Amino acid sequence: MIELKDVNYSYDGCKALKDISLKVEKGESVSLLGPNGSGKSTLLKLINGLIFPESGTYSFDGEEITEKKLKNAGFSKRFHQRLGFVFQNSETQLFCSDVYDEIAFGPRQMGFDEKEVEARVDECLGLLNLQNFKTRQPYHLSGGEKKKVAIASVLALNPEVLVLDEPMNGLDPRTERWLTEFILKLNKEAGKTIILSTHNLELVQDISERAVLFEESHCIAADLKTFELLDDIPLLKRINLVDEYYHRHDEHGHEHFHIHNY
Repeated sequence: MIELKDVNYSYDGCKALKDISLKVEKGESVSLLGPNGSGKSTLLKLINGLIFPESGTYSFDGEEITEKKLKNAGFSKRFHQRLGFVFQNSETQLFCSDVYDEIAFGPRQMGFDEKEVEARVDECLGLLNLQNFKTRQPYHLSGGEKKKVAIASVLALNPEVLVLDEPMNGLDPRTERWLTEFILKLNKEAGKTIILSTHNLELVQDISERAVLFEESHCIAADLKTFELLDDIPLLKRINLVDEYYHRHDEHGHEHFHIHNY
């Protein structure tokens, strides 16, 4: 469904992605790991058509995505309806006067009539248990509530692919657990393709079957089944994702780690 071939990208002459080749199949759940500045967020922006390769190609469902194509209003609408992006900082995504209008914004931009807009908003409010927040102003909400509204505003378009940049950033443990279960449900029950970036190795082993590891040189260091990547302790140490005092146990006998805070 998603294919990148030899993609390179730079910010003001500084390399952010170097020779990235990656395929994601429909229905997969894939985590992107790596230290800050390794290219994870840049890759997610590129997948969502916010930036474009300076060399190499990016294809979505067999069609190359280019800046020229996304300037076509019809093509852009179809693309962004199928692929939704939840930003790391929810506040950058929320700008309407109340939660209802926030969730309704995408469907309205797509030209749906108001009856369909209302149906989609009500469904998303129920799905994320936000019914009591319908008339609230987004900037008065807690961090976890803002994250839910941001996700609802993306799900209102019923995208096939959901891309999340550091989805657990700033959330309390209870909201982290809820979001983990919710993403799993979207993948396993609704068949959504999930691509997310994270530093949280416990989240990775709970939420994805496949993990792609970036290193500071902005290349892909490994692309493995999640359990295989988490078992490669020397590699995780070399990339600086675990420290030398990691834990490798929990009540189920699963391996857990101490993780550097970036």
